[in-house]
Amino acid sequence: MINFNGTLVAKETAIFGVENRGFKYGDGLFETIKVEEGKVRFMEDHYFRLMASMRMIRMEIPMTFTLDFVEAEIMKTVEANGLNNARVRFSVYRSSGGLYTPDNNTIEYVVEASHLIVQIASKYEVDIFKDFYVYSGLLSTVKSTNKLTNVLAATYAAENGLDNCILMNEQKKVVEFTNGNLFLVKGNEIFTPSLTEGCVKGIVRKKIVEASGLIEGYSIKEASISPFDLQKADELFMTNAIIGIQPITKYRKKLFSTSVSEKIKEKLAILV
Repeated sequence: MINFNGTLVAKETAIFGVENRGFKYGDGLFETIKVEEGKVRFMEDHYFRLMASMRMIRMEIPMTFTLDFVEAEIMKTVEANGLNNARVRFSVYRSSGGLYTPDNNTIEYVVEASHLIVQIASKYEVDIFKDFYVYSGLLSTVKSTNKLTNVLAATYAAENGLDNCILMNEQKKVVEFTNGNLFLVKGNEIFTPSLTEGCVKGIVRKKIVEASGLIEGYSIKEASISPFDLQKADELFMTNAIIGIQPITKYRKKLFSTSVSEKIKEKLAILV
């Protein structure tokens, strides 16, 4: 079952027409949300990121779209699918009508819930995707439905026997992975690309940056990171809302340890 504007319908139900703006223009947003033991993880953070993104792209936010309403819609969908642990996608798109200029800014939404699968790989090899760039700036920080660069990078990774790819911006600076934020450990400092580089405002990224005091002996900094910095790093790891932390074990010929990322993974369980 899926949740279409508050109504539960069969997953096979045709709910979109050819005029759907998410399909025609990528005029939509989404949140990928983890539900564990019947509880939405980081619900407030997901909600406020969604609201901020909707405001940024000038969507009209319904008065009913409170935090409690969004959480209830998520759980209604999870329970309708008989799940206690779920991977949820909450998609919002501008209502049909218009060309590049929309006829209106009202929204519709779809909630999907599937069985939660969390797999942390013991070996994880990555490389940089160079064919296309993520452009720096705040628009790239929202989770829009326009993710063609990520799709191409993920396809490149699969074709070349890699587990993931690192995206760069037009200034040849490191931005993020195809499906998560990037962290680099060097000495007793932990770095992550700043939002001005064009990385998504990741929920787990936010929690780690805010919780630097919980990681004894290490400071966390937002910075501009070059591909050369990756070669000099002691560790790399990826974060997203589903897996939490995935240590990187190999970048090109460089092998990494995982001790710091393992410690941070333990701390992350506290930050719910």
